[in-house]
Amino acid sequence: MDSFLNWWQHLPEHMDPVFFQFGSFRLQYYGLMYIVAFAFTYGLAAWRLRREDRFPINTEQLQGLITALILGLIIGARLGYVIFYNFSYYLQHPLEIVLPFEFSGGLRFTGITGMSYHGGLIGVVIAAVIFVRKNKLSFFNMADLIVPCIPMGYTFGRLGNFINGELYGRITTHPIGMFFPLAPGPYRRHPSQLYEAFFEGIVLFIVLWAVKGRVRTNGAMLALYLMGYGLVRFFIEYARQPDAQLGFVFLSFSMGQMLCMAMIVAGAGLLFYLRTVAAVESRKKRR
Repeated sequence: MDSFLNWWQHLPEHMDPVFFQFGSFRLQYYGLMYIVAFAFTYGLAAWRLRREDRFPINTEQLQGLITALILGLIIGARLGYVIFYNFSYYLQHPLEIVLPFEFSGGLRFTGITGMSYHGGLIGVVIAAVIFVRKNKLSFFNMADLIVPCIPMGYTFGRLGNFINGELYGRITTHPIGMFFPLAPGPYRRHPSQLYEAFFEGIVLFIVLWAVKGRVRTNGAMLALYLMGYGLVRFFIEYARQPDAQLGFVFLSFSMGQMLCMAMIVAGAGLLFYLRTVAAVESRKKRR
């Protein structure tokens, strides 16, 4: 048991974030996990199209929708990080928002660092609204198709964070803690990336996939996702290390927790609205 714990606790120190390198070109696991996540989401959605007849969209349109969501995710996640997590810095260094260099203290290549889940969510919603309007589709119908497929893809993204050794958790004395090379100090920390991969990914996927055929209110899957993800992420944030430049933004709540509370409220409000609309339409049909 002691040998296993020693292996577990020092695992991050032995992981190489680079999956493949050829000359100056490097493919990191984090980028690879994004590709796998998008492919997995598309595959599940395409599988549903072949077996369910309630989605008036063909495979070509689905490919276009996924492409739009990818663009919305990347742009939204980057801008979300800039606005929610480091606005004062990027206000002084606006070129670093889009260029992979750090200009403070001399020119240094850093890659594009800093992505926000909540910003990515906003970007995805905006991209979806634009796409469905252009293609004359129903936003909530498309949400019911895509939303149950998303969490498993998200699992791969968090595994990429874990391999990168980033977004590590708070200090813990529990044996489950790990030593992350990028974390300050020789302390064991919660592997919060794995907590998120399991609960926000696998568990949420199982729940949404199980109820997708039972929920009859059009668009309700989006509301359930917002509330489910927001609730799970809120509690996991207690194990995750707050961003150094922000710390706790209100009382003992992190920025992630504040945004998750907004998600829960938005999801509950959306569900109430959708059920109210459905009830009104049902009464009209009975007349």
